[in-house]
Amino acid sequence: MLSVNKKGGRDVKKITFQKVNYKKILKPLSVILVGFIGGVAGTLLILNMAGISINNVSGSSTKTTTSKVSYSNTNDTTKAVEKVREAVVSVINYQSNSSSNDLYMQMFGGNLDNNTNNGSDSDLSIASEGSGVIYKKDGNSAYVVTNNHVVDGASQIEIMLSDGTKVVGELVGTDTYSDIAVVKIASDKVTTVAEFANSDKITVGETAIAIGSPLGTDYANSVTQGIVSSLSRTVTMTNDDGETISTNAIQTDAAINPGNSGGALINIEGQVIGINSSKISSTSDSGSGNSVEGMGFAIPANDVVKIINQLEANGKVIRPALGITMANLSDLSTTTISRLNIPTSVTSGIVVASVQSGMPAEGVLKKYDVITAIDDKDVSSITDLQSVLYGHSTGDSIKVTFYRGTDKKTETIKLTKTTQDLSSSNQ
Repeated sequence: MLSVNKKGGRDVKKITFQKVNYKKILKPLSVILVGFIGGVAGTLLILNMAGISINNVSGSSTKTTTSKVSYSNTNDTTKAVEKVREAVVSVINYQSNSSSNDLYMQMFGGNLDNNTNNGSDSDLSIASEGSGVIYKKDGNSAYVVTNNHVVDGASQIEIMLSDGTKVVGELVGTDTYSDIAVVKIASDKVTTVAEFANSDKITVGETAIAIGSPLGTDYANSVTQGIVSSLSRTVTMTNDDGETISTNAIQTDAAINPGNSGGALINIEGQVIGINSSKISSTSDSGSGNSVEGMGFAIPANDVVKIINQLEANGKVIRPALGITMANLSDLSTTTISRLNIPTSVTSGIVVASVQSGMPAEGVLKKYDVITAIDDKDVSSITDLQSVLYGHSTGDSIKVTFYRGTDKKTETIKLTKTTQDLSSSNQ
């Protein structure tokens, strides 16, 4: 501040300065400084609690390290997986490489097979990859169960063990109806075999763990976990013979992907409760194609055991047979149906087209009979009839309900014959 005083005729200029209040300046600065130090201290405390040590500051020769804290992460799931994991394998389906022959013919006008041995390894390529489960070790042989569709059409089968070792597999037998196949391998490298659980004892909501090779061997021994979503689901599919079949299945929300087929669905004890076989990925209603997640299916262990025992013994499954040829009533024209003279209320069932001589149906069923129920269970298609019939064993008796014209009849048929006794195209 500048002030002017007159003294002795002279103007005297006196300069004074306003005092600065440092307390007012330092107070907010001290607050900021304390806050900054507190923030740094808090950050270091949080990092330390998280097990992260920061030592590498500018000019320091020390390095950042991880925490040395160790803990056990073993639980019931890891124990279950560890018990059976080495028994789950990859199944590789090799088929003739016809495409290479075609290319040779295009280029040189000849057949490659004329210059190479038929069936040689050079003529084979991987057609598909799936999963399998080693369930038995007997002397020099071990047995692998997988899906029939995994090995269908194979010229050569290769089994990749859990450690990556590959061995050649020999097909023992297949069953298209159940979608089960058995492959035999040398046992010298097999260390673990799986144990089957009683699938009749599993419950909805219990833990279900899937092990297999989704998308092939690159992802071998993958593990997914879910629950048993439902029991006794009817899954309809088309087998390799073009037949539509229905099978009993366990439903699970454990992730099942292509390549998981033939792999193990296990319980919390590490026992196999089912063989993974299929999933629903989208709906087909009205062509909407809505995406579906968490709907995988497995063949129950009890059904698997029945099939593999027969495949080991006979190379195929022998089932009871009626000895008839059939057609779905719904597939017939209105004119044809009218000739059957059945009540108009009967809109579904199976029409008997013929009866084979010497078979159980002879003398009970006749041509043009319309079967509507077996064992009091409605059957509307050949698939339904097969599902009920194949649930029986040879020697059992079944109750067949059918229409002969307008007359409704119920008769008992004893299943004394098997599918081996059938002539072609009979059931």
